[in-house]
Amino acid sequence: MIKLIMVISGISAGLSVILGAFASHGLKKKISPEMQAVFKIGVEYQYYHSIALALVGLSLIASNIDQSQFLTWAFICFGVGIIFFSGSLYLLALTKKKIFGPITPLGGLFFILGWLFFVLHWGN
Repeated sequence: MIKLIMVISGISAGLSVILGAFASHGLKKKISPEMQAVFKIGVEYQYYHSIALALVGLSLIASNIDQSQFLTWAFICFGVGIIFFSGSLYLLALTKKKIFGPITPLGGLFFILGWLFFVLHWGN
């Protein structure tokens, strides 16, 4: 489980760097500055929560366990949050379709739940 978490964390963090570069260079002339800012927020939160995924893996190591119910849920929530929050912002910026806007807060809720589960693991 730890190895999988760390691999997914690394892939997500690397992808956020690629997407950040794409936003800074490839999208500059293709979308408005406002939509570039929206895209970059998605990149920022993906990067932060990629690090959070790594913290989950490191927490398993520090706790000397391979699996924890709270950390498993934190991992799932952070992953879903990245997909919903960052993914919806990417799609909103690229398509300008407002339908993706309401998905963003749902991703934010998953981020909050992920942090709650993380705290519950360490607060136990």
